[in-house]
Amino acid sequence: MRGEASRIADRESRDLLASKLRDTREDAWRIGNELFVITSLLDGNIRIERALTDVSRPLEDKVAVLKTLLGDQVHPMTMEIMTEVVKRRWSRATDIANAVEDFGVDAMMYYADATDSTLQVSIELAELHSALLNAPVVRAKLYDETAPSEVRVKFFHELFDGKGLNKVTMRLAEHATENLRGRRYLETIQWLINKLSRHMGETMVTVTTATPLKQEQIDKLIAVYSKKLGRAAHINCVVDPSVLGGMRVQVGDEVTDNTVVAQLENLQRSVKVVS
Repeated sequence: MRGEASRIADRESRDLLASKLRDTREDAWRIGNELFVITSLLDGNIRIERALTDVSRPLEDKVAVLKTLLGDQVHPMTMEIMTEVVKRRWSRATDIANAVEDFGVDAMMYYADATDSTLQVSIELAELHSALLNAPVVRAKLYDETAPSEVRVKFFHELFDGKGLNKVTMRLAEHATENLRGRRYLETIQWLINKLSRHMGETMVTVTTATPLKQEQIDKLIAVYSKKLGRAAHINCVVDPSVLGGMRVQVGDEVTDNTVVAQLENLQRSVKVVS
């Protein structure tokens, strides 16, 4: 959990540079990738994190450290972001990597905006999350801390290459397994979905049913959840015949499962308890 100083530093730095990062448009793809690489670099070296967050160290020294680490090959906006980040006061040295990752995700979202694919990315991540809910073995391999990052990434591409996913979806989902950052895989995917929802000014509501919903049913769900949540809701429909019937609704981390298969599982557990 981040301290108050880190939360303020993260929010203020991102607000300050949001319009400039947005204006990089398709260059935001390169910037986001560079920031993800820097996040991994920081996560793996506490000495660098301390050097960049030491409040007693002059800013010029910190910028010099950045130039030594990054050279002159990174995008100018990447260097501007990093310079702004090291100006700030952080509650803990390790919080600087969180801020850099946040900027990386922001860059990917701005690239999605520039290529008119933001909603598509949000939907694909929600569908990925739903698909992996019932695949514990696959999930375990995607966040296996004992396996090298390269092994997890290779497994990820074996699963999802050729599936027609947007490149931003692929990069964000790959980042989630490439650099675990102490999180479970689906935890990171849900975090990304939430960030995209806030970015779009909507809340993603994933509804899983055994058969496709009719448009009037979708319209009713939009009205109900927009009123309940106090903001626009987007309904992501997932068809999964294995649920047999009923409906499973996920909003953020909250899941309401009224499917037939869930009710049968609850019944089975009740019978075992009675026995």
